[in-house]
Amino acid sequence: MNTTVNIAGVEFKNPVMTASGTFGSGMEYSQFVDLNKLGAVVTKGVASVPWPGNPTPRIAETHGGMLNAIGLQNPGIDVFVKRDIPFLKQYDTKIIVNVCGKTTEEYLDVVEKLSDEPVDMLEINISCPNVKEGGIGFGQDAKTAYAITKEIKKIAKQPVIMKLSPNVTDITVMAKAVEDAGADAVSLINTLTGMKIDINRQTFALANKTGGLSGPAIKPIAVRMVNQVANAVKIPIIGMSLIHI
Repeated sequence: MNTTVNIAGVEFKNPVMTASGTFGSGMEYSQFVDLNKLGAVVTKGVASVPWPGNPTPRIAETHGGMLNAIGLQNPGIDVFVKRDIPFLKQYDTKIIVNVCGKTTEEYLDVVEKLSDEPVDMLEINISCPNVKEGGIGFGQDAKTAYAITKEIKKIAKQPVIMKLSPNVTDITVMAKAVEDAGADAVSLINTLTGMKIDINRQTFALANKTGGLSGPAIKPIAVRMVNQVANAVKIPIIGMSLIHI
């Protein structure tokens, strides 16, 4: 059976890929999963400098899912280039790098540093609800999403996927904005903002108070939003509904 799929000119041997934040950068799970079987590894978010993430506790179980407020903890682009890309190149799978930042300049710095690296696509995370600056701030306003997509497309050497947030009034408005700005594809959805109270301790279950809800509970929402976007734009769509940290 032919399982190949083409997204923005990049051919994948199958459409199965990891959701960013659920799989580290591949190395962490390579003892448990044969990376050669995946169509692509989508890495955890990579920033221009190391990010420590949010204080603990930052994960809480919920009915039908989980809340996380990891805050995009990562070692930064320099470590990623030296350590993680060479590791992933050992495998017969495509590499999609998730890019995060707090300012437009930070996003552009990572995109520029990846321009000559052997990675196949870039996924721009403008939808994480667990960082105080940047992140979801770029993904909840259509004009801002258009502007950052436009700037990234000016310098990106790889096809650009814009990752959309479900925490908006109308996700099709955001999808159309990034498509108009030149995005090659969109991915959706990221987590839904949620909260859990620990009734025994009488306080928030997460130190961040709020976190991103993922898991089976949000799959129907994800399916609905993918359908909406599919009827609104012409660029390819990568769908997801599980865990994003």
